[in-house]
Amino acid sequence: MQNKFRRQSGFTLVETILTIFILGILMLGTTLMIRDIFSVSEQQNGILSNTNQATMISSAFVNELRNATYGANGAYPINQATNNQIIFFSTAPKNNGTVSEIRYYLSGNTLYKGITNPAGSPLSYNGQPETITTLATQMSMSGNPLFYYYDGSYNGTGNPLAQPVNINIIRFVKINLVMLKDSTPNGTSTFTVSAGASIRNLKTNLGN
Repeated sequence: MQNKFRRQSGFTLVETILTIFILGILMLGTTLMIRDIFSVSEQQNGILSNTNQATMISSAFVNELRNATYGANGAYPINQATNNQIIFFSTAPKNNGTVSEIRYYLSGNTLYKGITNPAGSPLSYNGQPETITTLATQMSMSGNPLFYYYDGSYNGTGNPLAQPVNINIIRFVKINLVMLKDSTPNGTSTFTVSAGASIRNLKTNLGN
């Protein structure tokens, strides 16, 4: 009787295999859960990063646009105003008050900013090097304009000026950034950041 008890006290081969199988399932489930947690965390960080990026772009644009002024060569404050490109003259940050030619433009899904400083005597922007910076690579405009232009009657509501825009009547410009929430290959979700400002040196009845 004692020997029979000893033979039955250990795990059988089937029980051992079953135990290993269950442990394997538990380990796999834990691994997948940890992976999903990190994946969601990375996606959230990506969304926050893109949102912060869009906010910084729009903030810089608004500040430069508000300070738009006549160029060092006497050129009108706005040089070009299309759906996806605007060129204007403004005091560039960290540039000792130099009035630079600033260009924001969209090419494909990438938003760029170019700065050209005047040189020569008399001062001129023609032929001078343009410093181009990549601002965002995950734009998703889907044919929508990047810039909207308004005249002096704009009070926060109303339709933008139709293209081609007469640059001499522009008093308010709005930038509309539509960006992907994350950088995954199949990601299609987007978010929008809009901001606008009046040109202080040209505004008439605008309050901001």
